[in-house]
Amino acid sequence: MTDLDAQVAFLLEADRLKSVNRASYITDRSRHENSAEHSWHIALFAMVLEGEAPEGVDISRVIRMLILHDLVEIDAGDAPIHGRVDVAAMTAREEAAATRLFGMLPPAQGAAFRALWEEFEAARTPDARFAKALDRFQPPVLNLATDGGSWPDFDVTEDMITARVAPAIQRGAPALWQWLAPRIRAWFRS
Repeated sequence: MTDLDAQVAFLLEADRLKSVNRASYITDRSRHENSAEHSWHIALFAMVLEGEAPEGVDISRVIRMLILHDLVEIDAGDAPIHGRVDVAAMTAREEAAATRLFGMLPPAQGAAFRALWEEFEAARTPDARFAKALDRFQPPVLNLATDGGSWPDFDVTEDMITARVAPAIQRGAPALWQWLAPRIRAWFRS
């Protein structure tokens, strides 16, 4: 198999991400978004909201992370942040998926993609923290745009959002949380 054969096989496998549905609704509320749409949307968030990134963040790396970050859901499925999930089991499924999927690529390329995915997951670098902040910011923005969206489906409270979503946003893009928090508060109080 040539490198190009491997790369095309990987790209065709990546197409399966379009079949992984998420909890968030698209803004017209006609259906749930899929994970491929989510990845595209938060990559666009990175481009549009680049000015909110801390100094020194490399937006091109952030976009690469955001495009890759949910590919593991092809095998592992989506884990809604407010759903009941066995975190250890999900982590194991995602690790196995990363090994399989990135292993489809030529070795150097697969290792580079895997490293970006691991960097995003660990959220220890400024690039990864900003990427993680955007990943946490987009769903509540959609939920607010759809009158709560999936929050009622999961019995989400304002305190749950503050506990599960706010830390990643505050760590990677504090101004985004400052913008979002009063809107969430207003929605829950209305």
